[in-house]
Amino acid sequence: MLSFLDPRSPACPASLLDMARGSDKRPRLVVTNAGAPLPMAACKTATEAGLILPVMVGDTAAIAKEAKALNWDISTFEVIDAIGEEASARKAMIAIKDGRGDVLMKGQLHTDVFMKAALDRDTGIRDGRRFVHIFHITTPDSERPLVISDCAVNVAPDLKTRQVAVECVLDVFRALGTKQPKIAVLSATEEVIASVPSSLDADELVRWARESHPQALYSGPLALDLILSMDAVRIKGREQDPVAGDADAIIVPDLVSGNAIFKAMVYLRAGCAAGVVMGGKVPMVLTSRADPPEARLASIALAAVLKMKT
Repeated sequence: MLSFLDPRSPACPASLLDMARGSDKRPRLVVTNAGAPLPMAACKTATEAGLILPVMVGDTAAIAKEAKALNWDISTFEVIDAIGEEASARKAMIAIKDGRGDVLMKGQLHTDVFMKAALDRDTGIRDGRRFVHIFHITTPDSERPLVISDCAVNVAPDLKTRQVAVECVLDVFRALGTKQPKIAVLSATEEVIASVPSSLDADELVRWARESHPQALYSGPLALDLILSMDAVRIKGREQDPVAGDADAIIVPDLVSGNAIFKAMVYLRAGCAAGVVMGGKVPMVLTSRADPPEARLASIALAAVLKMKT
C-alpha cells in the first residue's frame, strides 16, 4: 500500500529549548490530574531539561506510584491532593489564581473538564479575552516555525475571536524575538468572492490587523498554495505580496482547516507541534494522548517562553 506518511521522528527544536532555559527562575508548571504515565513522564523530562519546576495536582498515591515507576524523586516538589478530574482541574486553577504556578498543563483528564474549569466564573483563569489555541510547528529540516491558529479550541471562530488570534500570534512572535512576522489569513481563494465567506472575512481581518497592529505584515485572503509555495506565487504572479510563499503564521477560518493543516505537517513532514492555549492568565499546555514526547516537551518549552517574555 502506498503511504504518504513521513517515517522520520519529530525533533524538539533546540532553539526553543534554549530560549526556555534563558531565565534564572524556572516557571512553575501546574499539572492537572498528574498521576498517570504520560503527564508524569512529560513533567519529569521537562524538569530534567531545566525548563520548569513541577507542581503536581491529583491523587497523591497515584502520583507517587508513577514517580516510583519513573525512578524520579519528587520529594522536593509541591503535590496538591485532589481526587477525580473535576477536583483536580479546579484545584489547579485555584493554584494558578493564588500565585502558586506560572504555567498550566492538562494531564490525564478530558479536555472539556479542563476547559470548563478554566472558564469557571469563580475559580477559572480567563483574563477577559477568548481562549485561542496556537501551534508552533517545526520540521526536521528547519527550526523556523510555522505558527497556526486556531486548531483545537474554537470550532467556528467569529471575526472578534480571529482578531484575538492575531494578537496571540503576535505575542508568540514577540516572545520568540521575530521583529516583523508575516501573517497569512487562509481561504480557498486569493480573491474576495461573495460566495466564499472566508474570503470576505479574511479581507476584513487583514484590513483591521494592518490598522491595529502595523508591526507585522499581513495578506489575505490566500489559498494554502500561495501561503506555502513560492512556485505557486510565481505562477500566479503574486511576487509583490511580501507574505505569499513565505508566511510565518496562518490564521485559519475554522477548526477543521486548522486541524487538517496541523496534522498534515505532523504526519506528512514529521513536524513537531508545540501547542498552547492563550487568552488566560497563564499559558496552558493542551496536549493529546497521541502526541509524541518531543511535542509534549516542545509545548512546555513554548509555554515557558511565553510566560517569561510576555
